Amino acid sequence: MSRLRRREALWFYLFASPWIIGFVVFLLGPMIASIGISLTDWDSFTAPKWVGLDNYVQALTEDPVFWKALWNTFYYAAVSVPLGLVIGLWLANLLNKGIRLRKLFRTLIYLPTLVPLVATAMIFKMVLAPSGPLNDLLGVFGIPGPSWLLDSIWVKPALVLLSVWGAGAATVLLLAAMKGIPRELYEAAEVDGAGPVRQFWSITIPQLTPIIFFNLVMGLIGAFQVFSQVYILTKGGPDNASQTMVPLLFDEAFSFYHLGYASAISWLLFAVILVFTLVAFRSARRWVFYETEVK
Repeated sequence: MSRLRRREALWFYLFASPWIIGFVVFLLGPMIASIGISLTDWDSFTAPKWVGLDNYVQALTEDPVFWKALWNTFYYAAVSVPLGLVIGLWLANLLNKGIRLRKLFRTLIYLPTLVPLVATAMIFKMVLAPSGPLNDLLGVFGIPGPSWLLDSIWVKPALVLLSVWGAGAATVLLLAAMKGIPRELYEAAEVDGAGPVRQFWSITIPQLTPIIFFNLVMGLIGAFQVFSQVYILTKGGPDNASQTMVPLLFDEAFSFYHLGYASAISWLLFAVILVFTLVAFRSARRWVFYETEVK
């Protein structure tokens, strides 16, 4: 390289070094270390003891709580992610129309995403209490409200309800994408006799598929890593009915000090997220439309 190019490269690495050092020290290094820890029996009070794949075998064949937490995580992801996408798409479509005070509504819909998740969970803990506002509202219509966070049947729907509170982020992205759809497509569809419903399914949805796909992937990753809501509202109860993967590995690591077993759970969770992400990318070839791509 010329002297100028070497100087530019030096300045580049100098400015990028804080991020590189942080990535290696706080992310890559601990990830590599956790692989080794997952192959040991380590309770943080004694020296690590090599056990090979025993932690993985224990999780997959001997620990019923692991499978319960995995099922609860699947349930949460399978319900909350599609529901959030549908609600976000519906809200974006409404805000894209020429309604009065739409700027105010856009702000109000996005505002919940700016509230810290811990604060939101504390608010919902009061709302979902047996004598809370939600059950009071149901009582007005003669519907007996359940004990949302104390009933093993209703605790997972309660967590899903909390997830819908943050649909504003997906709404903003979908709304921005709707604004970028060429008006000429709708005008041509009107000339051909297509009504609003047909235009929505044949023009709006295909044009939004890249953003829908992005929200789907990010939503799946976030749903599989759900932690704060569960830990604050239920701590996995009642009777592990709301226990999910991240709170489980947190408890194993920092409540029971099973650091090796917790590391194994984290890598099993990583494998699950990776599989679902790859499946999503694989399926995207069939339903995601890009303007520059010819199919």
